[in-house]
Amino acid sequence: MKLNCDLGESFGAWTMGQDEEVMPYIDMANIACGFHASDPSIMARTVRLALSHNVQIGAHPSYHDLVGFGRRSIPHSAEEIRHLIWYQVGALEGICRAEGGRVEYLKPHGALNNDMMKDKDTLRAVMEAVAAYQDGLPLMVPVSVHADEHKALADQVGIPLIFEAFADRAYDDNGRLVPRKQPGAVHEDPDAILSQALTLASNGGLHSISGQWLDLKADSLCVHGDNVHALAATRAIRKALHRASTDA
Repeated sequence: MKLNCDLGESFGAWTMGQDEEVMPYIDMANIACGFHASDPSIMARTVRLALSHNVQIGAHPSYHDLVGFGRRSIPHSAEEIRHLIWYQVGALEGICRAEGGRVEYLKPHGALNNDMMKDKDTLRAVMEAVAAYQDGLPLMVPVSVHADEHKALADQVGIPLIFEAFADRAYDDNGRLVPRKQPGAVHEDPDAILSQALTLASNGGLHSISGQWLDLKADSLCVHGDNVHALAATRAIRKALHRASTDA
């Protein structure tokens, strides 16, 4: 089970996350592309950091919403979604090429991610944007109880999917993330994050916020870089997953 983390989300003199400390413990870095966070220098620094630790680089595009950190839903046409994705992944790709790397997958951020999981037309627009940008580029999407439907749509469009689950977020009974504004939506206890990560990795699912079991077969686990417990949780998850693999 690979670990991924949203990184490169600082901006100018403002710092978010613990990128340098977290990077050695993850497999995949979802790097902000300037629309919800980051800037050219932050992007370049994060790309170099990922390459130095042999971490896969993923583009993390969002709606154009720096003030709201990309967490506000903004209506877009399918064409506009294609353009904003191409613009952002293209910027990151350019920096990667200059630094000797490449973008290996794409993971939408925040409200764009939430909207595509609620609306099939938005999901198709994102998938078509990825397919048009680069043949065979994987799209990372949240695993849910509708994973088979999402896989079927991806097959129609012609792109591979990477299903991810969140170690630090609560799920509702439909397998969707509980909105951040609701109490208990974000796990703050590193032990709770570790427990959910191990349950997902070992048992292929988790319990919803109401206690209902959800079958969620994920390829990758995410710990959000802006979670203050990201470093402690990521360290613990990496250690536990390694121990589980050696004991198997």
